[in-house]
Amino acid sequence: AFVVQPAVLLADEPTGSLDFATGETIMALMFELNRELGTTLLLVTHDQGIAGRCERRIQIEAGRVVVPKEEGAFTS
Repeated sequence: AFVVQPAVLLADEPTGSLDFATGETIMALMFELNRELGTTLLLVTHDQGIAGRCERRIQIEAGRVVVPKEEGAFTS
């Protein structure tokens, strides 16, 4: 997906069906290309380890956006 150098790349559970080692390799590559190319990477994941590697996290619970008080102006 990075081959065409998109401005925005959407990735919905990119490691969901991969074993741990392959998932780690893919995520390392995605984050590296994200930094090198300046692409906006919008990543959806249930994996807290992957989410923790992102510059910004937006959590959704029961269909509502939840922003920790230290990161944003509101919580829902």
